[in-house]
Amino acid sequence: MVLLNNRKTQIRNILVPIIAVLLGFILGGIIMAAFGYSPILGYQQMFKTVFVNAQTGGINARNIGEIFVTAGPLIFTALGFAVANSAGFFNIGLSGQALAGWVASIWVALAMPDAPRLVVLPLAIIVGALCGAIAAAIPGFLRAFFGTSEVIVTIMMNYILLYTGNHLVNNVMNESMITTKGVTKMVGDNASLQTPFLANLTDNSRLNLGIFLALIFLVLIWFLMKKTTLGYEIRAVGLNPSASEYAGMSSKRTIIISMIISGTLAGLGGVIQGLGTFENFFVQGSSLSIGFDGMAVSLLGSGSSVGILLSALLFSILKLGGQGMQFAGIPSELVDVNIAIIIFFVAISFVIRFVLAKVFDGKKEVAVVTDIEAKPNNQDQEGGTI
Repeated sequence: MVLLNNRKTQIRNILVPIIAVLLGFILGGIIMAAFGYSPILGYQQMFKTVFVNAQTGGINARNIGEIFVTAGPLIFTALGFAVANSAGFFNIGLSGQALAGWVASIWVALAMPDAPRLVVLPLAIIVGALCGAIAAAIPGFLRAFFGTSEVIVTIMMNYILLYTGNHLVNNVMNESMITTKGVTKMVGDNASLQTPFLANLTDNSRLNLGIFLALIFLVLIWFLMKKTTLGYEIRAVGLNPSASEYAGMSSKRTIIISMIISGTLAGLGGVIQGLGTFENFFVQGSSLSIGFDGMAVSLLGSGSSVGILLSALLFSILKLGGQGMQFAGIPSELVDVNIAIIIFFVAISFVIRFVLAKVFDGKKEVAVVTDIEAKPNNQDQEGGTI
């Protein structure tokens, strides 16, 4: 009976995000129709833009490469959010931490234009990750020792890091690193994550080694959270800090460590954005979208490594395909409406779970789901799992 219930729970956990996505597309289509656009034509053009080459009618290798380009940073920021959420709090500062990693990695790369690739590239990645970790350690320390709200602190840190990064580019970096006001030079081949092989494979897309780094960290973070003592402590503190302290765990230490891990991952997302996608840095007018999109990816993927990978790819397809919807006369902004609707249905996943239980399992299962949903789960601030 226990095994059967566990299996039902697993099936329900898989169905909830799938249903959320489907409902998002359906409601998005209704909104398109309400504004006088054809949802069928819009969605057809979206997926045609992503997967079909308009000239040859074959597979669009370039756009498929760009899907993975967009997904790489999202995977890192989503993992960063998931780790912090497992520890029991929300890291809203992913954008600032990613920006710190972006600026630092570009600075290192431009400061060593003639150094060997085996020296510059690892160093730039490590420094970028370290800056993201430092940016996240500050709110983690304040939360652990002074009880400050990590939400407020990380939001404010986003602005601090945004304008600090812009100041560094405009007023601090050596003039030899700058092309025009607010824009750095392109990094050399010795520090770029792009390779001729991947460019040729995907019809000169920006596909780079960052996606492979992201896939490696998906496995590493899963192993950390599921197979190590530290991962167990992070999840335990997130679920019940008081009980964890009673069991001999240091909730303060665990909070800071989990925040450092979260910031490191976000910093790596910024590194991939800098050394892989753009290969330079330019003044930003607002916080990086990969931070907030990463949060949505993590929520849609229920914080699991596989879920995050699939969600990141879905978001990438929606964003890239949204540009093609303009050819059908549909504003690409409606894609963002679709994403928001999907997140909305994920946020009210209890309703979906309740309906699934009522349809398939009757009153007894409804009572079980109601009891489970009343307790902390992997999407609550109290904690979760990777």
